Order: sequence, then C-alpha cells, then structure tokens
Amino acid sequence: MRHIDLIVIHCSATREDRTYSEHDLATDHRRRGFKGAGYHFYVRKDGKIVTTRPLEQVGAHARGYNANSIGICYEGGLDSRGMPKDTRTCHQKHSLRVLVRTLLIDYPLSRVCGHRDLSPDLNHNGEVEPEEWVKQCPCFEGSEVICSAK
Repeated sequence: MRHIDLIVIHCSATREDRTYSEHDLATDHRRRGFKGAGYHFYVRKDGKIVTTRPLEQVGAHARGYNANSIGICYEGGLDSRGMPKDTRTCHQKHSLRVLVRTLLIDYPLSRVCGHRDLSPDLNHNGEVEPEEWVKQCPCFEGSEVICSAK
C-alpha cells in the first residue's frame, strides 16, 4: 500500500446547470493522456460517491503531490455562466464529510486541503493566499470539510 499523508479536494470545473458523469470525467482525462479518471473518488450532485481509481494506484490530480495523496473531486464548481462558485449540493457536502471522515480513520496523519492550497507561495510568507492560487478549485475553503469531518 502507498504511504498517504495528503487528501486533496477538487471540483470538476463544470457548470452547475449541467450533468457531468464519472464516465464523462474518465473520458476527458483519457483525452488528456491519463489512464482514466485521475481522482480516486468522484462525488456526484446526488451525493453518490463513485470510486474512479483504486487507492493503491497513484492518482493524476495534483502534480508534484500524487505519489502520497488521495484525490477527491466533486461534480460542479462553476456557476451557469462558467464562473468559479461553490456549487456543492447538500448531498455532496454530506458525502464529502463522510468520505473524508472515513479516509482520516485509515490515514489519520493526513492533511486535507483544496487543490488551490497546493499553489506555490509566491511571496514566501508561509501562506498560500487567494492572489497566489493557480486555480480556484475546489471553490470553497478546504478546512470546512476537515473541521466538520473530525
């Protein structure tokens, strides 16, 4: 089994008024050269948690962090005009809490963060601030999930 010390939350960067299935996700990732979906789990709008990559397999979701991390993606992340927005449904919020809680039982020393929090600290102040984010994914504060998951 791989050494895991990081759980990274992502959004699919798809519009809230459209459906984006796990099949769509895997197809798009294959087009980008991945061997299927790069995330280990995908949380649909109805709260369904889909395993999209075995935990034993290194993910393809956060360059430089994949070897020791688990990637979780939720369906959505953009408003109906294509702008970044926390579009999680109540079902998705619940499923994310349950999934993260379960993963923290198995990997208790893991840090939970959003993909955006892995952006470089450009001003070297020890904190990745919004103006330093490479992308806004997952469009909400990652600590929200960890606070409610423990």
